Amino acid sequence: MSNARAVWGIGLTTIAADGTVLDAWYLEVGGGELPAADLAALEAETGPDERRNVRIETVQLQIDLDAAPASTADAYLRLHALSHLLVRPNELNLDGIFGHLPNVAWTNAGPMHPDDAARLQPQMRRHSIQVQGLDKFPRLTDYVQPAGVRIADAARVRLGAYLSPGTTVMHEGFVNFNAGTLGASMVEGRISQGVVVGEGSDIGGGASIMGTLSGGGTMRVSIGERTLLGANSGLGIALGDDCILEAGVYITAGSKIVLVDSPTTADGAKRTVKAAELSGRDGLLFWRNSLTGALEAKQRKGAGVTLNEALHA
Repeated sequence: MSNARAVWGIGLTTIAADGTVLDAWYLEVGGGELPAADLAALEAETGPDERRNVRIETVQLQIDLDAAPASTADAYLRLHALSHLLVRPNELNLDGIFGHLPNVAWTNAGPMHPDDAARLQPQMRRHSIQVQGLDKFPRLTDYVQPAGVRIADAARVRLGAYLSPGTTVMHEGFVNFNAGTLGASMVEGRISQGVVVGEGSDIGGGASIMGTLSGGGTMRVSIGERTLLGANSGLGIALGDDCILEAGVYITAGSKIVLVDSPTTADGAKRTVKAAELSGRDGLLFWRNSLTGALEAKQRKGAGVTLNEALHA
């Protein structure tokens, strides 16, 4: 394979006794052609781990990001490429990735087959091995340490998250795979799969950004720069730069929005549109009218939020 969309990785893979490949941890990742490597240091880390009923082997792999994932090792290399910032969310092929990611018992000693974790529980307790989760995706920080990033609760950020330097993910923040921040951002809410957040934006406490997985939709949701999602708000459309969504307001693509700064119609009403028609526009302020209950929006002037530079340095 020889193209600019090639990514390679060299590392270790964990294999269960029944042959299931549980994970692949790439200690070296890069773009282009797979280089020649001396695996002597890695070979010292291989072999059986009887506590977890697994064996560790070396793995070397080069993949084409435009092709669909072909194996568990391939899927893990794509997740590593995202978290190492080699490729942005939505700019690689992830078709069928779930089929290549087995459900794994994630422990403080490494991955295990769920059946073995249940069967070997007494032995695991003797070795102080605890199951921390049952999922297809591991924690980001067990595989990649993103530079210049703060993550208050590692369990809330999955491998495959794309976190730019200066990003802070607070305790209630969550970042899924193939999602993340394109610059320094504050994340106190949920960033779902496929969502990207621009430089200088703030996802308030309890706020939720809809992805494309839950409802099977096709609309790509994104957040521009210097945009604020207020606490406990929700968003199902794209927002451009310098927008504000009021705390507690939830907007989906089909939500009816009254444009308060539009000309009045003959019957004295303001123009009403579906929120999808406003998707991606800059400088909008959304709120709920406390008297009528209507969702309203208007064009706002000036820049949006300003993050605390010391906090995100």
